[in-house]
Amino acid sequence: MKPSQKDNFEIVKSDQEWREILTPEQFNVLRKHGTERAFTSSLDKTYEPGTYFCAGCGQPLFTSETKYNSGTGWPSFYAPMEGAIATSVDRSLFMTRTEVHCSRCGGHLGHVFPDGPAPTGQRYCMNGVSLKFVPEQA
Repeated sequence: MKPSQKDNFEIVKSDQEWREILTPEQFNVLRKHGTERAFTSSLDKTYEPGTYFCAGCGQPLFTSETKYNSGTGWPSFYAPMEGAIATSVDRSLFMTRTEVHCSRCGGHLGHVFPDGPAPTGQRYCMNGVSLKFVPEQA
């Protein structure tokens, strides 16, 4: 993963263009780096087979095979799909964290922490509102 450049994404839109396609909560999280309240996303307890996409641009980000219950109240994964994310340093809230963005549109997804399960040891703690889940077709 390489650090992201805020304006170096394939999909770039104005705030007004994003507001036209996102709900207010999605806009706050994806475009303004907000955080949804813990335990409010139905995706936190979704474990059926499928793929999680960026709610902003539709890029595939995570598969259900890497999802697990972290107990944090947010959908958590131990690995993203290859090339799906970018990261940057987040120094808000009096701490330093690694912020996770969609590599295609730069949308804020959540943060990654080094306390996840094997095989990666990573916990990609994502805002459910920044994701769109598509179940696997039978």
